[in-house]
Amino acid sequence: MAYGETPSQTVGPYFAYGLTPGQYGYDFTDIVDPTIAGPDAEGEHIRITGTVYDGEGNPVNDAMIEIWQADANGVYNDNPIDVSDTGFRGLGRCGTGTDANNRFWFDTVKPGVVEDAHAPFVNVIVFMRGMLSHAFTRFYFDDEADRNAKDAVLQSVPEDRRDTLIAKRNQTSSTSPAGIEYRIDIHMQGDRETVVFDV
Repeated sequence: MAYGETPSQTVGPYFAYGLTPGQYGYDFTDIVDPTIAGPDAEGEHIRITGTVYDGEGNPVNDAMIEIWQADANGVYNDNPIDVSDTGFRGLGRCGTGTDANNRFWFDTVKPGVVEDAHAPFVNVIVFMRGMLSHAFTRFYFDDEADRNAKDAVLQSVPEDRRDTLIAKRNQTSSTSPAGIEYRIDIHMQGDRETVVFDV
């Protein structure tokens, strides 16, 4: 007998309990957390932060964001759990429920350009209540305008929607180890709905 794919879980404490336990104070070991690159990782150290908004414009307090990215040289980590050699994992997860403003954040390095792409980007998966399946999107960087203009995936998005995928660079005093933050919000519905991809 053939069995189908197990459906996504969209309600209950699954994200906090099973995927980001340390963030929520559970006594389990996190496989990954919001720290993607350690202090010795090569590249420009940054923080990516944002808020997930529902269709009414309210911050979502039980979403989980997972990102996967290349290192500063444009190379993905073959073993994203083991960071002992390079200090770079390349994979991170963050729930929105432990921040007072329901934000997600990732401490990482700015990715290099991967093979077959033209601009640096971060792969993003959004998990949250009410969704039968998680959503896939990307974050690009606003200080890479020339490269962004040549990226086939970004250019396939209607021009008036591309800004939903562009993280804005801010110089801050303390939010990341290097003081550099890229801000991007995720809107699940509405006039500013973030572009997602059918993969």
